[in-house]
Amino acid sequence: MLRRTFIKQAAVGAVGVAAGSTLASFSAKSYRRIIGANELVRVATIGVNSRGNSMGGTFAGLPNAEVGTVCDVDERAIPRAIQTILKTKQTATPKAERDCRRVLDDKSIDAIYIATPDHWHAPLTIMGCAAGKHVYVEKPLSHNPHEGELAVAAARKYNRVVQMGAQRRSAPVLTQGIEQLHKGIIGRVYLAKTWYTNKRKTTFLKPGTVPAWLDYELWQGPAPRMPYQEGLIHYDWHWFWHWGTGEALNNGTHEVDVARWGLGVDFPIRVSSIGGRYAFRDDWQTPDTQLITMDYPGRVSLIWECRSSNGRKIEGLDRGIIFYGENGSLDTGGDSYRVYDLDGKLVNEVKPTADEGAVQGRNTASPSLGMDALHAADFLDAIKTNRRPNCDVELGYKSVLAMQLGNIAWRVGRDLHIDPKNGHIVGDKDAQKLWTRDYAKGWEPKM
Repeated sequence: MLRRTFIKQAAVGAVGVAAGSTLASFSAKSYRRIIGANELVRVATIGVNSRGNSMGGTFAGLPNAEVGTVCDVDERAIPRAIQTILKTKQTATPKAERDCRRVLDDKSIDAIYIATPDHWHAPLTIMGCAAGKHVYVEKPLSHNPHEGELAVAAARKYNRVVQMGAQRRSAPVLTQGIEQLHKGIIGRVYLAKTWYTNKRKTTFLKPGTVPAWLDYELWQGPAPRMPYQEGLIHYDWHWFWHWGTGEALNNGTHEVDVARWGLGVDFPIRVSSIGGRYAFRDDWQTPDTQLITMDYPGRVSLIWECRSSNGRKIEGLDRGIIFYGENGSLDTGGDSYRVYDLDGKLVNEVKPTADEGAVQGRNTASPSLGMDALHAADFLDAIKTNRRPNCDVELGYKSVLAMQLGNIAWRVGRDLHIDPKNGHIVGDKDAQKLWTRDYAKGWEPKM
């Protein structure tokens, strides 16, 4: 525990380097002493529009890391990402690459960072592990549950560090709050309520010509081939089942992962979901209004509420989590936490440090640069010390699966009964068909 605390404190020092500030207690020099002054992890960033662009700068700003390659099927994104990296203390210019398979063949690359569309996450994670690379993959870990199982198996078979981008797992103040929950600060915790709100608008797709800057064939990758449509790339693919996983996995994964962490649960026994595309009539396939409920063994429940197209906040937050217990409640927006008694009176409040940074819930590039740096630093340390990271692939799989089961319940229109030993659907053939998907020939993920 002392070693773990020391590493986390040193990682906070790394945040200071990435954000251009310095903490009095830990510096970049302190961090280097932990993981070895001459050890360097060379990272390739794959998918560098928006989120991937921001994280390239985060990795480049950390001690003992260097971004060696920048990869994207959109040739316009590559020079922007390289410029972001060179604005940090990294002086070496990364290589430019459009095909991720060539990145995996590069023996000089130790780890890959994945911020591609969802349908690429697990296949590329599996390919990366097989190629001997450690993997930091953004949430969700997978497009469907079967892929998630394969990703876990690949990490274990090839003994690779695989970290899912659930940055709150590396937030010191939130970690303290979860530890307080587990120590019984509000007694037995029996319910976690989570939510996400936004003001998304309509999406209409129309036939179009593939632009010269895009390798659309490679963008599709594992997904069965579909004609190119304008309005799909680079963000609104999230709302179509062929490539995306809806708001439940796009944003809900973050809060549900923290809720599952706090509740101390693995797989549910029953999952239900209601909702739909209510705010607009357009081409969206996934819900903009959704409620997913999960019952776990031991009289414990988890609820996720979503309003993608109505920005009214809940409990004063655009996204958040409340834990309810026998003796009170604890809530968090992902950074600070507050403890209340049974009457709702505030008992204690703990806020994040300036370097950890508050969460900006609707920022798609980086809700918190401080948390990004802490989570990336944890990934690097896990590689160096040969341990599992804060959001190991198996932890990520369980949280992602919970939301995937919620989407499956919504798609078949009924409750799902789940085997709590492995998370598999019980006695529902139609729902079980959605456990996996069809793949383009030759792109099937395999071990």
